[in-house]
Amino acid sequence: MALIKDNRGALLASNISQYLAGAANTAGTPVDTNELVRIVNQFLGTGEQISSDMTTISNGIYKKFGTIDKVTNRTQIVTSGIWSGDTGSLDVKANYTSSTQVASTSGNYYLDIYNTTDTDSGEVQFSIAYGDVLGYGAPTLTQNDNSTSPTKATYNQYKNILLDSADNYFSVYSGSTMGGADMTSFYAININRARYKERLDPGNISIDLSGSIRNITLIDDSGGTDETVTTAGRVYNLVSGSLNIGSSLTASIAATNGYSAPNGKGYGLFYPDMGIILLNPNALAAACDPKLGEASSSIQNIYHQNNGNKSGSVALLMAISGGADFQVRRTENVSTSHYFVRANNREFNFSNNPTFVSGSVGKFTQPLFEKDPHVYITTVGLYDDANELLAVAKTSKPIEKSFDKEIAIKVKLDF
Repeated sequence: MALIKDNRGALLASNISQYLAGAANTAGTPVDTNELVRIVNQFLGTGEQISSDMTTISNGIYKKFGTIDKVTNRTQIVTSGIWSGDTGSLDVKANYTSSTQVASTSGNYYLDIYNTTDTDSGEVQFSIAYGDVLGYGAPTLTQNDNSTSPTKATYNQYKNILLDSADNYFSVYSGSTMGGADMTSFYAININRARYKERLDPGNISIDLSGSIRNITLIDDSGGTDETVTTAGRVYNLVSGSLNIGSSLTASIAATNGYSAPNGKGYGLFYPDMGIILLNPNALAAACDPKLGEASSSIQNIYHQNNGNKSGSVALLMAISGGADFQVRRTENVSTSHYFVRANNREFNFSNNPTFVSGSVGKFTQPLFEKDPHVYITTVGLYDDANELLAVAKTSKPIEKSFDKEIAIKVKLDF
């Protein structure tokens, strides 16, 4: 039962009174119930409105929806795994790359990571790039005449996308001070755009990294801090900890070196609305493996690694591969509409199937069909005003329909 509160109730009563008074002052003017319904519906929300056509019977194969038969403009928040097959966990292998992409010009900037070694049939899951404000980690123009300084270009690209124009560097934790240290280089994990759809789900990200010092698990701190919103949407810190799926706590931040690595540097930043994860090489080198440290120079013809130690993007890929568990989920707002298809006892008791009748005069193939027909509903079609089919809904099993049965089928559309 709908409630009309505050002054809206008084306004509804006034409108109805005015209408009834107008009808009463005009001799012979009947009260139009359709007009009364229209007046009341002005004060009711979607899904609460009433209809004056409750007894309308359809004698054809189409039936118009009444006011009470449609509930539209509903929104549901849906979360699901982000990787191929809607899984939430990916066991990344070091050879989940495409040799063709690595050898191309784009391979100087980033590495595409697939869900299989067969890149022809596989799908790109995410990309790894290394950015450095000084351009270290890739050949300079002095070393290579055709160099495009990809690491410097990468840093500036992400800076333009994620930072305000007044910010020159990304800021991470320094000791216990949030944003106290400039991150002049980073590893960028860019989730494939088609995978995260609207946004990644804060509180449901976990990256296991394996290194020579120790293995670490990085999560975001969305459950332990106030939300920070920037021009690039929400941003959270990456911290050392673990997800506690199935327990009362959504996540646990490590008591020691939770927000900062042993060298006092924060682990990085998480931009869920952009599908981007930035990792701090200085922190990873101190907490996980020295090979993950920032580049300190550039070497001719060498991309994604420094000094032959597999540092750069390749080093991060190997650390993720060793961790064997990269968990991410996505979340999106799904608009839904509900349509209630009602067939009362006098409707849809016959069939247009040619086998229902026989002969030139359309005689029923079974005499029983004339007085007590029984048909089975298997499909509901939604049409526009021009009787053009827009959507089809299938029932899980045939539903028997006859003169002594009434049926209501709810059709839900997500978009």
